[in-house]
Amino acid sequence: MLRIDYQLQPTQLIPLIDRFFSLSGQKISDLHRTWDPRKGSPVFTVKGSYTSRGWTEWTQGFQFGSAVLQYDVTGGKEYLAIGREGTLLEIPRHVSHVGVHDHGFNTISTCGNLLRLMHERKIPFDQWEQNFYELAIKISGAVQAARWTDLGKEGGYINSFNGPHSLFADTIRSLRVLAVAHQLGHVLMGERDRKINLLERLLQHAETTARYNVYFGNGRDVYDVSGRVAHESIFNVNDGSYRCPSTQQGYSPFSTWTRGLAWILLGYAEEIEFLDTRSPEELAAFGGVERIRNAFYLVAETVADFYIKNTPTDGIPYWDTGAPGLATMSNYLDRPAEPFNEFEPVDSSAAAIAAQGLVRLGNCFKKLGRVEKGDSYLHSGMTVASTLFREPYLSTNPAHEGLILHSVYHRPNGWDYIPSGRKVPCGESSMWGDYHARELALLIRRMAKNEPYYTFFVKPYDE
Repeated sequence: MLRIDYQLQPTQLIPLIDRFFSLSGQKISDLHRTWDPRKGSPVFTVKGSYTSRGWTEWTQGFQFGSAVLQYDVTGGKEYLAIGREGTLLEIPRHVSHVGVHDHGFNTISTCGNLLRLMHERKIPFDQWEQNFYELAIKISGAVQAARWTDLGKEGGYINSFNGPHSLFADTIRSLRVLAVAHQLGHVLMGERDRKINLLERLLQHAETTARYNVYFGNGRDVYDVSGRVAHESIFNVNDGSYRCPSTQQGYSPFSTWTRGLAWILLGYAEEIEFLDTRSPEELAAFGGVERIRNAFYLVAETVADFYIKNTPTDGIPYWDTGAPGLATMSNYLDRPAEPFNEFEPVDSSAAAIAAQGLVRLGNCFKKLGRVEKGDSYLHSGMTVASTLFREPYLSTNPAHEGLILHSVYHRPNGWDYIPSGRKVPCGESSMWGDYHARELALLIRRMAKNEPYYTFFVKPYDE
């Protein structure tokens, strides 16, 4: 179980964060210099070097978004140039990609971050540059929303690249592209000029995900553990009926793939922050503020509690809570995670994603006046961050292209590199793990320095 450091403050993490971004800059520059765009998107490292993996194009936004975040922190114009150029040259094909559920990853990490920096006056205002980012987000949000499986009276969901029968937990974080597109006034135009509200699609997808991918320990889930997450839910597309849980990257449909849970935790927490910017009048059409807020808080709180309870003391989870090798590691939840063990890999990328979710959820609860609960989640997230931003997870070797070590991609498919003499993957990085560690560091750094709070959505120029 996570051992929460309740004394830890954002300001105490600044030395770690400064060192983190110093290492980050070198790794961004090195990857930009050596990566061949003809290989596609960098995905994860093998023997310390980034490689591609053809499955679905979902990581390129992290590549160039990382450079934008680096500029945000350091002001290094070389990083802004990398981010802008990569966004212009490589992201348009992702914006119009009709075959994936990952638009929020690619588009908001790049165009969204650049638009945010313009609104924060951290880059000069340029009308046509702003138009470019806004148009990309609008199209991307609509394309993502169009990838829809209708469940009739029960709403529907954005289906995964597996097909219309498949609902992934991951997609909850892709909803942010629908959120910003809606914020910019966009709608999806359907048959016979039907205007489809992107906020409504966002809320319907979130409700369906909560109903089928998250287990609450009561009702349908009375036999199961509260807070468990199924990576995938399967539906009969002929009649819209739910059929069963499934998984692609986890061990079992009846265990929790920890990165899937992390996507849920962060996705719902950041959408709470977004929904707080919408008026009660607007949300009344979709059930009202109280109903929507309670539903989102319930999901985020439930999975956060599961994460805290089912993670080793330092906050780094193993890749799946039901991974069979864990049975041979007695009391593994009562001590720090062991990235070099011989039985099951840890997943530092899940920790980076979950930590940001915990910090945001804690801030949300404190905003509600529930300070004790808020502090619990906030300090949980910072405790995880304190682990991530140090060795053995922080990559200090200049020859290694990754930033955060001991990330796992697809254990069932055997895609992760196992070093000679080892039995399980270790020592490698992923593009999503590195990117989300940068987001986490940026968030805590801004909190420590009382700078504008970092969100995925844009704020008006006068704020």
